[in-house]
Amino acid sequence: MVLLHVKRGDESQFLLQTPGSAELEELTVRVTRLYNGRLKVQRLCSEMEELAEHGVFLPPNMQGLTDEQIEELKLKDEWGEKCIPSGGSVFTKDDIGRRNGQAPNEKMKQVLKKTIEEAKAIVSKKQVEAGVCVTMEMVQDALDQLRGAVMIVYPMGLPPYDPIRMEFENKEDLAGTQAGLQVIAESEAQLWWAAKELRRQKKLADYVGRNEKTKIIVKLQQKLEENDDDSCLNSPWADNTALKRHFHGVKDIKWRPR
Repeated sequence: MVLLHVKRGDESQFLLQTPGSAELEELTVRVTRLYNGRLKVQRLCSEMEELAEHGVFLPPNMQGLTDEQIEELKLKDEWGEKCIPSGGSVFTKDDIGRRNGQAPNEKMKQVLKKTIEEAKAIVSKKQVEAGVCVTMEMVQDALDQLRGAVMIVYPMGLPPYDPIRMEFENKEDLAGTQAGLQVIAESEAQLWWAAKELRRQKKLADYVGRNEKTKIIVKLQQKLEENDDDSCLNSPWADNTALKRHFHGVKDIKWRPR
């Protein structure tokens, strides 16, 4: 099996094993799904940390409002009244105003936090240092563990607009967010090795040979993401004649007849 060390830019992401005979179309999709799957686990862990501290998401029309504004507008958090954590809640105000402040008690909070740490470890970049290859089964296991923890603490479920529930139902809306910029569409993904694009029409062995003990570093990127800005072509340093004038000491001299 060929060992792939997958990077995004210069940052290590995960290790992956694949036969040299792998079709690059399938391999590119596989790498992208693993990359996006790890991002999903990380997003869930981040939101679940907030859930453990401040309870469920407020309705969109109540987020960011003061208690006085909510009372004045006669708004009501109907889902918040249904979604009471197991064992009761402890009020911990969310200063950002995204969650309702009805946090789980200490015991239930620890259920969430322990599971979050375990899920983070499964998809951690430290797995690269440990020489552990990551699989979609491992990513799915992390997702299942997180889902199970939420069900223990909130057996009635979460509000339909809570980002945690939306992630579990694959209905997350990442438009306009930093998290959304990190996700790579499978159809737009490219793998690069040794300054060459690994073209989807070929096999991995066409590039790395038939040695199944090969170890390579591949970079995952969005199609044209590093070449989609050609404004640099209009820069002075991209102008050959400007460069010559600079070295001959005649930069910006205006010539006119005597």
